[in-house]
Amino acid sequence: MSPVFQEFLLWFPAVVIALTVHEFAHAYVADRLGDPTARALGRVTLNPLSHLDLVGTVLLVTLHFGWGRPVPVDTRYLANPKRDMLLIAAAGPAINVATAVVVGIGLRLTGVPLLATETGVLLYLGLQALVLLSLLLAFFNLLPIPPLDGSKVLMGLLPRPLAEPYARHAGMLSWALMGLIAVGAMTGWHPMSRLIYPPAHWLYELLTGSYIP
Repeated sequence: MSPVFQEFLLWFPAVVIALTVHEFAHAYVADRLGDPTARALGRVTLNPLSHLDLVGTVLLVTLHFGWGRPVPVDTRYLANPKRDMLLIAAAGPAINVATAVVVGIGLRLTGVPLLATETGVLLYLGLQALVLLSLLLAFFNLLPIPPLDGSKVLMGLLPRPLAEPYARHAGMLSWALMGLIAVGAMTGWHPMSRLIYPPAHWLYELLTGSYIP
């Protein structure tokens, strides 16, 4: 088995789980806050086929950051659109961090028994990948750049005089994000990794007790 295929088998299940719970969290919170749009489209589910985006999934497997299919939200159904959009946006990164915490602590408690067998080693490595990828996905999506979740969180926190000009420049910021991703894909230089990787690696090592060189 080639190293590339082995890496794919290691990371792909982690990608599916991390993206699925991320988008499910958006849909679930939107539904709970009164917007029936996600439920009507079959998004309040843990079925990965409802949430995976081809480009975002490929980027997560290859570059270790990406996205799923955005969950549509109709703000007309929300009692407090500014507050509720913040909560809906924050739900995705929050569940990724929660996943990392639960799985990471589980690895600390069960790591030695798992490493006793070949199957256990594979499971251990796969769960390590899930912890790291969940953290990378959370921190990537918290960047305050449209259309990432962090931009909606920031919009919910900014006072109106600052939120309006920020919203006016959303399109330009989105194109800048796409440009940075394209540059990374073509050159291997990923400027956003300097913001994402340090906190993700620190929290990964804190949770799992494993060191990333």
